[in-house]
Amino acid sequence: MPEEGHLRRLLPIIAGLSRRGVQVHVYTHARFEVQVVGAGGRLIDIFSRYPLAAADDESHPVPCRYVSFAGHFGADIVPELRALAPGLVIADSFAVIGRVVATALDVPLVNVCAGHNVDPERFLAVLADDPRVAVAPACHRAVERLREAHGLEDASPFSYVSGLSRTLNIYCEPSAWLEPAEQKVFEPMAFFGSLPSIGHIERRRLVPDPPYFPADARRRIYVSFGTVIWRYYVREALAVLGAIADAVAVMPDAAALISFGGTDRPDGERRLLERANVQVQARVDQWAILGQADLFVTHHGLNSTHEAIFHQVPMVSCPFFWDQPSLAARCSAFGLAAHLSAPVYETVAADQVTTVLEKVFRERGQFRERLAEARQWEFDSMATRPAVLDRIVALLE
Repeated sequence: MPEEGHLRRLLPIIAGLSRRGVQVHVYTHARFEVQVVGAGGRLIDIFSRYPLAAADDESHPVPCRYVSFAGHFGADIVPELRALAPGLVIADSFAVIGRVVATALDVPLVNVCAGHNVDPERFLAVLADDPRVAVAPACHRAVERLREAHGLEDASPFSYVSGLSRTLNIYCEPSAWLEPAEQKVFEPMAFFGSLPSIGHIERRRLVPDPPYFPADARRRIYVSFGTVIWRYYVREALAVLGAIADAVAVMPDAAALISFGGTDRPDGERRLLERANVQVQARVDQWAILGQADLFVTHHGLNSTHEAIFHQVPMVSCPFFWDQPSLAARCSAFGLAAHLSAPVYETVAADQVTTVLEKVFRERGQFRERLAEARQWEFDSMATRPAVLDRIVALLE
């Protein structure tokens, strides 16, 4: 589905299979063509022919619309894929259409898990009380088609949560991030991590990144709450970002860069947050910035968290919803992050921000020790990727 962070986790799989001589056809949005082709895949623009909004442009949370997409367009997409005759379907959990195709063609489905420890039973219970939930009639009709025409007997508006595979589930974190009892939910599973491939990382190092912070800044702070937050929690996000900007504005030798996660926000919101030592940008190269930052204020999206660990940047936790609070708690338990707030429920003042930021800077050595240990977990997970890719290829055979 057209979610950039989810695609990013698929790219190492696409690249690894391509290197093994597998033809990888990637059905996604045309805007991802550079990334897909760069990984060795062949992009098929599915959304120009089957627009997501034509299936559902009302349901909330937005991933409910991906269920609508599968039910609305499944009868058109399945024959197209039947002509391609794939031996295997690999799909991100949100891409319910992948499960529809695999079921119709009777081929193995490899599910790429979206999020940290998204146990279907627990998360379906959370969604039952989620104030954002507003399922449109189009989604309910699509669910009926998924059940009656496509054989997904357990289909619901939240099938993007419950679509674990009986063949193989790729888990996008190192094994340390799941307790043994938690791992059982995702069996059969393989740990893969969420970082780019080693080759991609090495190629990036060959090209110097421009400086993102002033040369005289001794305390460089990067702040981002990702992309999805801006669909649901604009008021809350702006409130806590304002408190962070106020706190940094009076910190000596500090500079902050706030990112809107690639979303186009009104100029008034940018002006609300800008200070003499606080810059605001809509889209940034997060990987490059984390290579220069001393501290990261984050919502704890999966990619953001593990990219910070790779760069050994201490984190300040500001989770909003979904898997973010539990991932923030796990980071705190590992000694990788300090808790600021859950801004959907709490008011954050500048003095609170100052206290937490100063604590992290004061204890930076301790955070770095734990981050070094967690970074090794990332490398250990990446070292097992060839075996995981071999396991996927074996499903083709």
